[in-house]
Amino acid sequence: MGAGKPVTDATFVSDVLQSDKPVLVDFWAEWCAPCKKVDPLLSEIAKEMGDKVEIVNINIDENPETTRAYRVMSVPTLTIFKGGEPVNSVTGAKPKSALVNFIESAL
Repeated sequence: MGAGKPVTDATFVSDVLQSDKPVLVDFWAEWCAPCKKVDPLLSEIAKEMGDKVEIVNINIDENPETTRAYRVMSVPTLTIFKGGEPVNSVTGAKPKSALVNFIESAL
């Protein structure tokens, strides 16, 4: 998976919560088929909207602290953080247009 920069429990605060611009966090897992469908869409969106939003991903199996802290119960879960706070979240694979609208609504 590589739509965005990988973050971990150790880097979450600096990469996401302290970011100057909004951050879309893709909570995903290796075994998750819908995650694999969302990944290329997020890569396209990162190229198109990279000046407005940072896109990162976090593997829920390898980073249980952050996953628990934000009560991620299913994957993919996409959460937008702005000013260090989660402002919007969506679960499940969505078409690209829905993902773009989701991101734009939080900017």
